[in-house]
Amino acid sequence: MKSNKEIAFFIAFIAVLCLWLIIAISHVTLSILSFVFLFIVVFLLAYFVIKQYIEKRIKTLYRIIQNQKIKSQQHFDLESSEEDVKKWVSERQAEIEHLKDTEKFRRDFLGNVSHELKTPIFNIQGYVLTLLEGALEDEQINKKYLQRTQKSVERMISIVEDLESISTLEHEEKNLKIEKFDIVELCKNVQDSLEDKAKKSNISLVFDKEYSPIFVVADKMKINQVLTNLVDNSIKYGNENGLTKIRFYDMVENILVEVSDDGIGIDEIHLPRLSERFFRVEESRSREKGGTGLGLSIVKHIIESHKQTLNIRSTVGVGSTFSFTLKKAK
Repeated sequence: MKSNKEIAFFIAFIAVLCLWLIIAISHVTLSILSFVFLFIVVFLLAYFVIKQYIEKRIKTLYRIIQNQKIKSQQHFDLESSEEDVKKWVSERQAEIEHLKDTEKFRRDFLGNVSHELKTPIFNIQGYVLTLLEGALEDEQINKKYLQRTQKSVERMISIVEDLESISTLEHEEKNLKIEKFDIVELCKNVQDSLEDKAKKSNISLVFDKEYSPIFVVADKMKINQVLTNLVDNSIKYGNENGLTKIRFYDMVENILVEVSDDGIGIDEIHLPRLSERFFRVEESRSREKGGTGLGLSIVKHIIESHKQTLNIRSTVGVGSTFSFTLKKAK
């Protein structure tokens, strides 16, 4: 779009050109000075009309689009306003797309929550009804059904606790308790806490080598939660007599922490969605292992709240490696 003066100049030029053609056809003679005078008059008139009427209406619309931001401006330019309007339209379109994605995520999330809770609730209902209908008197049956009921209740508690963790993380994202601590020692504590669980599958929890203390700055409790989730996953989906190994790499300003296993692995096509809430590669397999589908989502949220990154590498039948960075203490 041209500026006001350029538009007025174009109109005046066309008007004078048309008049010259009419005069030429009529065989009437006018001086060059007359043409110049006529050009100036038409130019000023066109400029006045654009300034007072057309621009006034465009400016009003522009003010509405810009939410009154233009009020403080002394000059208004049609050319720059076109770019601003295009930018505004692009931003509004991006907002609409974001709202659509958010609405889809909300629907999917509610559907997943109801689906996850429905299974243990129906199981509990079935066991209780069976007991009430007479199985309560049979000691072998009632004990078995009560044990199954307990497992379903524990699963519901696990889902609710993970949902609560995500909610807490979202509300306290800016309230991290940053402190200096030894990440090697923290990993050893996590290994000790999960040692009994690992022994049931004969899985060894080890470091790739002996490490001296490595100090990082982060929220110690939340990083403990990250490591617990990652090591616990390696045990759940590891092979019998397998190995879970922890490594550290110095990345100048950061420390890279790796948790790897030689388990069943994950197909590459599933890796981009692995940290989505409730996402499972195989739902039945995950439920048998007691997974809620929220663990990696929690891990990713914690790492990103530290302004760091989580990476996942995996090969089916070979194993998986989960790595994240933390800021190195000075």
